[in-house]
Amino acid sequence: MPCPVDHLVFGPADVDRTRSPLDGHFAAETYVLGAFNPGLTRLPNGNLLMMVRIAEALRYPVTDGHVHAIRWSDGGYVVDAWPIEQCDMSDPRKFLVRSGAWSAVALTSLSWLLPVELSPDGLEVVEVHYDCAISPQADFQMYGVEDARISKVEDRWLMTTCSVSPERHSTVLYASYNGLDWHLVDMVLDHQNKDMLIFEGLIDGHYWAQTRPLGDLYFAYPPGSDWRAGPSINLASSPDALHWKPCARPGIRAHVNTVATARMGGGTPPILTDDGWLTLWHGVEPKEVVGIYRTYWSLLDRTDPSKVIHTEHQPLLEAAPDLTRPLEDQMYVRDVVFTTGMVDAGDYFVVASGEADLACRITHIPKSTFSI
Repeated sequence: MPCPVDHLVFGPADVDRTRSPLDGHFAAETYVLGAFNPGLTRLPNGNLLMMVRIAEALRYPVTDGHVHAIRWSDGGYVVDAWPIEQCDMSDPRKFLVRSGAWSAVALTSLSWLLPVELSPDGLEVVEVHYDCAISPQADFQMYGVEDARISKVEDRWLMTTCSVSPERHSTVLYASYNGLDWHLVDMVLDHQNKDMLIFEGLIDGHYWAQTRPLGDLYFAYPPGSDWRAGPSINLASSPDALHWKPCARPGIRAHVNTVATARMGGGTPPILTDDGWLTLWHGVEPKEVVGIYRTYWSLLDRTDPSKVIHTEHQPLLEAAPDLTRPLEDQMYVRDVVFTTGMVDAGDYFVVASGEADLACRITHIPKSTFSI
């Protein structure tokens, strides 16, 4: 769908690496691999805030016959080394370490979160708040803090992030009373659960969230079903946003009419509209190592979000090569748009996405697009 406003607003060149939380902790040179996948919210002053994932990588990860990666440890950062013959580096975002009965994953970068304040329409950077950056604080975050999603629920902002470590691949909750100053609340979802999105409002006095447990074992639907087995977007509810109970009913599943759902997961925290809860999510079509990421949308029932009122099977957003052409020398993946935030702006929504795991994309989408 052509959009009248569709721009990259923040990228690696906009990050002052000397103000990185990693700066000065080790001798190896780093660079910003990507500034992308921004959580999005509106601040009390009317401006927008992106919580941008900054992926900081070693400039020369392979030296002396070893592959190196950054790790947080006891309040500082260190560099680890693995023999190169044990490593598979075919994916630019991570490498496999073969050291036992199974392979483990290590990352080519460590991520931290940078608050970037934008104008009310999301098109101009107002201020970059390095003093409010979020970086690892606990062992369960030793390989980084990734992919913020921000929801305003009553008088409090809630932000979920993916935290990465050998112990867990978990979801961690942060909270704020002004949308800018955040404190870590606790881990809220344990092993291998990504893309947790808290609904922007309560349902019958409870918090609700979309979740996405990871795995590689799925049981088949019967022949002729409308659904295809594989990853899906599940639901959970909570009395306090800290303790979550999975919903027994399924959420958004891979439909036979939506082709690009070899993988799928939540994108934007659901927003309540006149027609129900509007949520944007990603579907992936297999291609080479990473795949093709596209953004789709669904409407959920306002009182029972397990009821999907409508899903649009054609993509809402696709990767935009024209936007990233000036950054061609920095590209390391393609065909990826990963939508992570949406804010009401009157006649349209401001939608924030990560483009090519490289930069932050802002798109204005008319509300009429989601009419059913």
